[in-house]
Amino acid sequence: MSMQKQAGDSAALMTVERGLEVLRAFRSDRTPLTNTELVRRTGLPKATVSRLTSTLLQVGFLRLVPGKREFELSAGALGIGHAYLATNEMLQAAQPLMQELADRLDVSVALGIQDGIDMLYVGYRVSRKVATLRLGVGSVLPMGATSIGRAYLWGLPPAQRRQLIDEHKRRAGAQGEALERAIEASFAELEARGTCAVLGGYQRGTYGVALPIRAGSEGVPMSLSCGRADVDLDLEAERERIAPALKETAVRLEALLGRFNGYL
Repeated sequence: MSMQKQAGDSAALMTVERGLEVLRAFRSDRTPLTNTELVRRTGLPKATVSRLTSTLLQVGFLRLVPGKREFELSAGALGIGHAYLATNEMLQAAQPLMQELADRLDVSVALGIQDGIDMLYVGYRVSRKVATLRLGVGSVLPMGATSIGRAYLWGLPPAQRRQLIDEHKRRAGAQGEALERAIEASFAELEARGTCAVLGGYQRGTYGVALPIRAGSEGVPMSLSCGRADVDLDLEAERERIAPALKETAVRLEALLGRFNGYL
């Protein structure tokens, strides 16, 4: 292969990677974003973002909000995500166990995987008695600030875990040391008790109790959490209430998903 061909392939790959970064910047709440907001979320240069949004408009992955210079995901992009979730056998198999746990404890139950330095909900079930958290499949939560994210970090190999913590510290700036201490405190909980609990890590008045799991024959790292909105909350009592059933479901879920070959 000629050097010119290799350079062309590398440039094309970089364009695809950056285009995916732009698409990942959109969240499940469907809030439209301007180019300036996309620059802030992706860290890409303004000129690069402008070129990418123009291309993504042309190929039908983004659409313009009528009368504004704001973008939102179009049916083309959403169709890919929905097709993935609808055809992934592991995720479909997990739903009944998650719903059973949600109904048993009157909580929401989430299954999360890594999305950069965030956590992406690929499974979500909720009891009818739970006040809405405005979350669902496709929601993206900060890894370092939430129980589902800290449990995921805990389940990673040490070198990968350290790399992600360092990146969180860097992005947190002056709050980096405090964030690391909070993450380490959750690790101590996981070591001693098998779960970690976080109050208000993502939304005020909400909590999460989580643990790491492995999915499929390849042992894909994930995490499983229970949560609810509750302004009058005794976090320790809630953890004691939730942890046994959460651990039991995690064991059953790992056994179930271990029958599936491949990755998510």
